[in-house]
Amino acid sequence: MEKYIRTLIVFYDTEISHKEIPLFRGAVLKSLGDKADVLYHNHTGEDTFRYSYPLIQYKRLNGKAAIVCIEEGIELVGQLLLELPISIMIGTREEVCRVEKISAKEVPFSMQDEYVSYRLHRWLPLNSKNYSLYQNTESLVERIQILERVLIGNILSFLKGVDIHLEEQLELHITNITDQRPTTYKNVKLMAFDIEFKTNLFLPQYIGIGKNASVGYGILIKITK
Repeated sequence: MEKYIRTLIVFYDTEISHKEIPLFRGAVLKSLGDKADVLYHNHTGEDTFRYSYPLIQYKRLNGKAAIVCIEEGIELVGQLLLELPISIMIGTREEVCRVEKISAKEVPFSMQDEYVSYRLHRWLPLNSKNYSLYQNTESLVERIQILERVLIGNILSFLKGVDIHLEEQLELHITNITDQRPTTYKNVKLMAFDIEFKTNLFLPQYIGIGKNASVGYGILIKITK
């Protein structure tokens, strides 16, 4: 039986910067109030969290606010669309977010005979442990191998989050590191990477991969020939 991965993306008409994504997320949660399902915020209590892959993700796509819903998260989109429009405070200015379009897709999950190429934008592969290992590794080849191991783990975490378990070997190669720059999230300094890679797996457009995927990091974009 063929497996599909379902995604639904709500595109808004409001331009935001990357650093304003948490403000957009906060505005959505405020508009939903107590009605917000756990998948909107991943908090199971005041100090406890849902640690599984985030099925509702807040992003900046094409310069504008967007929400990506995956599998179970799609079932809650009606709750979101009832709370329209959404007002967001960015500094001292108020923006009103209106839906520009909605895109729903079913991506057939399958291993590919040929590699599929992707870009990964603002990916956060390094925690304190592997950051030290990465920085102390002089060989570029070995550095890329470190990143490849992390990326394989990130993709497997996504697949687990949508209840898919691989029966074949996941093959992956990073082909280019196009940018790397420091970033800060919740006062924690991190290193964000823009990379290109190829793998034998077909993945949905715009899903988040890796750390902080729910707030606009690690956006996956398929490279079309």
